[in-house]
Parts: sequence; C-alpha cells; structure tokens
Amino acid sequence: MLCFWVSMTTSGKTLQDSTDRKIGNHSILSRRAFLKAAGLAGAGLTAGPAGAASAAAPPPHEARFYDKLKNNLVRCRLCPKGCVVPPGGAGYCRVRENRDGTYVTRVYGLPCAVHDDPIEKKPLFHVYPGSRALSIATVGCNMHCKFCQNWDISQASPDDVSPPYRAPETIAERAARQGCKTVAYTYNEPTVFCEYMLDCARAAREQGIGNVMISNGYIGREPLAAVCREMTAVKVDLKAFTQRFYREMCEGDLQPVLDILKSIKATGTWLEIVVLIIPTRNDSLDEIKRMAHWIVTELGPLVPIHFTRFHPCYKIVNLPPTPPSTLRDARDAALAEGCRFVYTGNMPGQAGEHTYCPGCNTPVVTRYGFLLLENRLRNGRCPQCNTEVPGIWA
Repeated sequence: MLCFWVSMTTSGKTLQDSTDRKIGNHSILSRRAFLKAAGLAGAGLTAGPAGAASAAAPPPHEARFYDKLKNNLVRCRLCPKGCVVPPGGAGYCRVRENRDGTYVTRVYGLPCAVHDDPIEKKPLFHVYPGSRALSIATVGCNMHCKFCQNWDISQASPDDVSPPYRAPETIAERAARQGCKTVAYTYNEPTVFCEYMLDCARAAREQGIGNVMISNGYIGREPLAAVCREMTAVKVDLKAFTQRFYREMCEGDLQPVLDILKSIKATGTWLEIVVLIIPTRNDSLDEIKRMAHWIVTELGPLVPIHFTRFHPCYKIVNLPPTPPSTLRDARDAALAEGCRFVYTGNMPGQAGEHTYCPGCNTPVVTRYGFLLLENRLRNGRCPQCNTEVPGIWA
C-alpha cells in the first residue's frame, strides 16, 4: 500500500499545551511538562566526562531505504506504508522528510528518553535474565495505536522536543559504564530511527554489549535484514490476530507483521512475542487459539509468548483493566495449542511469570514482576533433567 503524505506537526494535537490533566488514575503530561521530562531524560547522559553530550548536532542525516522518483518525489521503503513524499513533506512517522529530493531523518542522534531498565521490563524472559538494558527512544511511530502507553513520545514530532545530540558512541559508553548487558531500542517504534539504531548497535557491539529491538514488527524486509545482523534479540508486539483490529485500532495491517515474524525467525535472531490483551477487543479465546496455532505452525512451539494486562490509557479509557482470569485462560489456551513458553505480564505474583523446563516442568527461572528471583539454569539446561531451555542465557 502506498501512502502520500505532506508535512505536518502534532503540536497541540497529541501533546497538551495547557496544564497537566488526568484521565482516570493516569496523569497526562502537558506539552511543557513533557518537554521538561524529555530534557531530564537526556541530561542523564551528562554524568561524568565519559557521558558528556556531543557539542553540536550534525547536519540532517540522510535516510536509508528509500527511492528517488521524478519531480523530487521520494518513496520510503522502511516500512509497509511505503510513503510517497513530495518535497517539503514528511512521512507518516513525522520524523523523515523530503528535502529537495533527499530523504532525511530528523531524529538521528536525538533520543528523548534514555533509561536503565531491567531486561524483564521489555519484556524479554529468555535473554540475560536479571540484567540491565540501557533503553533509548526518539519521537515518532509508524502506527497510531489508540492504547499506546508511550503516546506522548510515539505520537510526537521532532518539533515537539529538543533533546541534546548523543552520538552512537556516547550511548555505547554509557551502557558500558553502567554495566548494562544490552542496549534496548524501545518505547516508540525503533524502525523510525533505524539509521541511529544501527549505528548505536555497532558501537555497542564494539564495547561487547548486545542489542535488543522492541518493535511492532512493521518494518520492510531490507531494513529488517540489516537490523537482524546487529540484534541479539527482537521482541515483537503482535497487537491482535485480526485485520480489523489492526486497521481500526492501530492504522496498520496484520499480514505484514505476520510475514516479518517469519522473516525474523528465519534469520536465527532470538524472537519473543507480546500480546496486550484488551477486554472486548482482542480477548476472545477463539482468536487466541488461532493465533497460538499459527505461531506453533509458522514459527515453532519454542517461541516465547507474553500475554500482558491492559490498563486504560491514551484514547482507550472507557474499558476496564484486563481481568487476571482472562490472561490465565489465554495462557492455558496457548499451552493447549502446543506453545511451550507462555507468560502472563503486568500482574505480579502469577505462575505465568516463571520459566518452566519443557522436559520435566520444573521452574528453572522464577520472577516477580520485573524482579528476577532465581535462575537455576546450568549452561542453559534444566538442573533436574538436563533438558536444554532455548534462549540467550550467558
């Protein structure tokens, strides 16, 4: 599908220009408060000489994965939207612009969020349990999910924030200094800052640090191949298993995501899948069974699946949080379809937080929320029966 976009700004649309407000129990930042928070997130990099920000941002960075057309038009090949952008226009993601026939990214080196997170928060349960991930994001996204938890940055434009420039080497150096095992590209959709992600990933690898991409899976095959060469693991949010949900709730399409999931698996890159279960929207057991059957058939039974609890946010504030019983039923249904590693998230204290040996069903990695309680694996094997548990453990 081709899209034709013109330049736009979200100022006053997704970021509030007035005072902070609340929807239910959720605070919604004003534009001024968000800018302050974004600035503080970036300022975290300045602690100590090794974390100092680069003095000045470089000129606009030319994008990769696009074609030059007649009359200075460009066609983006970064994601399935395939935006055709006129001179002076921007793509759907708002962060890539056509400047006289050259497509540029406006967010290279400009992360508006930089945080040190547990890897379990991504969530990745089969990748370095108990480790830390330096997590970065820019503004922008190539979907518009009505239930987005990070809408204040994913639906913002570069004009809404002014973070300091951070070279890829600066990101890698901070990750090393803080003892992070990985750099995570997360919070918004990393596909839209693909060039920066790839350069940060290479810089991190030079420091002996891995990389994980937390994605909606809406990416073209060529950029995906480049990403998978650099990533230790990829986690994909599979929003639902119907085209209607993707179209009405995300402004996207299901089939390209399914195709990309198969492509990631084919590269040998470690893959985990997360499904946010939203009451009345994607919580039917029939849909979950069909999704689980597809995963087992097309990706294999060993790909971990996380069913996570929805809480009202952004444009979906009229629905209740997901009942715990719904997540437990979803987990049972996926296990019955043959999935071997099925988790429940956003509700600590459940049996679905733990990793069980596929051979003897012994708990081998136990957790509470984002906290690792115990890792009993020995060289990736169950201490009880010596069955191998797939993942990246050491």
